[in-house]
Amino acid sequence: MRPFSDYMNDWLYGEGGYYTRFRTIGKEGDFYTAVSSSMFFGGAIARRLIDVIDEGFLPENTVVAEVGAHKGYLLADIVQFVYTLRPKLLETLRFAIVEPQAENRYAQEAYFRESFGDAVSLELHEDFSDIEEESGFLLANEIFDAFGCELVNEGKMLYEAQPYRFVFGEQDDFTRSIVKRYGLQKGEVAKGYESFAAAMGEAFGRYEFVTFDYGDLQPRPDFSIRIYHKHQTIPFFALTDFVTDEAEKPQQLSLETLFAQSDITYDVHFTHLIDAYKQNGAKLEAYRTQLAMLVNFGIIQLLDMLRENVDQVTYQAELNRAKMLIDPAFMGERFKGVIFRKGEK
Repeated sequence: MRPFSDYMNDWLYGEGGYYTRFRTIGKEGDFYTAVSSSMFFGGAIARRLIDVIDEGFLPENTVVAEVGAHKGYLLADIVQFVYTLRPKLLETLRFAIVEPQAENRYAQEAYFRESFGDAVSLELHEDFSDIEEESGFLLANEIFDAFGCELVNEGKMLYEAQPYRFVFGEQDDFTRSIVKRYGLQKGEVAKGYESFAAAMGEAFGRYEFVTFDYGDLQPRPDFSIRIYHKHQTIPFFALTDFVTDEAEKPQQLSLETLFAQSDITYDVHFTHLIDAYKQNGAKLEAYRTQLAMLVNFGIIQLLDMLRENVDQVTYQAELNRAKMLIDPAFMGERFKGVIFRKGEK
């Protein structure tokens, strides 16, 4: 038997795994993200970067690094907005992506070359182990929901006993410790937050890390594990033998057909994530809804600047896209933003 976290990691990152190949995100893919919704997501983060430099926490020659960047759209949007808001910074800032998947690194390098030519260089790293920097402004969008997790229920955790067949068994020591710490009865226990935070801290002497994901401070009292397939949300357990009524199962879909071909994800337990960073010497700078975080970063002011410089049709189109980021009914409330800092003066 193997724990569910190993099964999930194989689904996403194993040979032929979902994220080992370049995936389309947006209308033609399995899901939307904030990056695919509007370039003003990156614009708001660019404003935050400039504010952090103006504040003096990070120097003008800091590394701006995105972790898990898909094709590099978000980082490229940040470059574009830095050019608009503070072009002189492009003479000193360095830009990097930390991306374990080779196919994605090739796509990121090609996209930056196509977008900026020789004007902006991009550093590519497979992981944090080959990075040793004095400072960094780090960002990530929807990466922690893709860390392998254990599924726990009433003192037990899920194992794959046979291919696509699952049973509950004894919890391992780490899972048991997290269950006890947070009083979990049923749901997900993420694995890897602690080592990820430690690796980031070893790579950068001082950093600000801005990340967005869906979830809450308190864990849901039930399973949130689910599969995204062509914008259809499928509860994981609906495809297992734990559901015996065939009428309750999605038609013409199975774990065999969806494995590594669709995204599998779950809600982030942000208190666990925050504690993992605190244990590794970081400070929680802010935790807000995505709506509140992007407004704090200045997205409204950026949209006002756009309105003053383009025609009404163009402005309205961009405004409609940006509304998806902050609309409480879409991403604004369900998604959360977190800022961590290490190396306060």
